[in-house]
Amino acid sequence: MISEVDQALEALVRREALNGSRVDVLFDAPTRDWVARRNAPTLDIYLYDIREDMSRRQVMSEPVRDPATGIAGAHRVPPRRYKLSYLVTAWTQRPEDEHRLLSACLAAFVRNETIPVDLLGSSLASSAYPVILQVAGPMGQDRSIADVWSAMGGELKPSLDLVAIAPLDAAYTWPAAKPVLEPLSLGLASGGVEERVGGRGPARRAGARGPGGPLGPSEPAAQEETVRAVRQRAAQAAGPGKAGSGAEGGPGTKGEAGEAPTATGGRVMRIRGISRP
Repeated sequence: MISEVDQALEALVRREALNGSRVDVLFDAPTRDWVARRNAPTLDIYLYDIREDMSRRQVMSEPVRDPATGIAGAHRVPPRRYKLSYLVTAWTQRPEDEHRLLSACLAAFVRNETIPVDLLGSSLASSAYPVILQVAGPMGQDRSIADVWSAMGGELKPSLDLVAIAPLDAAYTWPAAKPVLEPLSLGLASGGVEERVGGRGPARRAGARGPGGPLGPSEPAAQEETVRAVRQRAAQAAGPGKAGSGAEGGPGTKGEAGEAPTATGGRVMRIRGISRP
């Protein structure tokens, strides 16, 4: 990411500020030794600080969808944004020429609040986040231009403080949960036997407890006997006036909402409008 920003800045300066003039564009630190070896007009863009822009960090993940199915197959962490701080200086034989170079660079950076996409590399050009340029803005209280020059051992001279805010995609993803394909069902449990309402037929829990102890999947006869006993007790508790209704009603009969004691000490729910064979 840093090398792509360097190349894009050099291309932007050559196209917007230098206009084909024979000026070298370098990214060296302007130390005393470097200044002593310089023998041609030079525009130096020195990267001196790299920090994350915490105000632009996103904590929400982004779904990665399959183009064919449209289902999210993974989740991705959004790219983080980093502030690359550059010290832009001009080096010629006369201060007037240096000022003209700085003025042309300042105008180019102001006209382009973001680096044009055609100057970016492959990874930055394909990103959904642009590379933002901020020039000659106020510096934070934790650092100053004078401190930068003192650290390099050079003499203070006119310069532009350029900040490029670029995204860095860490390519960190994790798989998403599989989609739920089964329909929703509501179960009513009584006496250790679970019957499914809205599903296909009764669904009994393996190992459920009935009057005779644990019932496993290998005891279908015992399970049917338990269900039959529960229904008979419910019909007896309903009274003679309720014959043919409730849990023991025939096909097409309507039961009544209510509860009745069972042989196991529990209660059986009768639902109006639902008939059981």
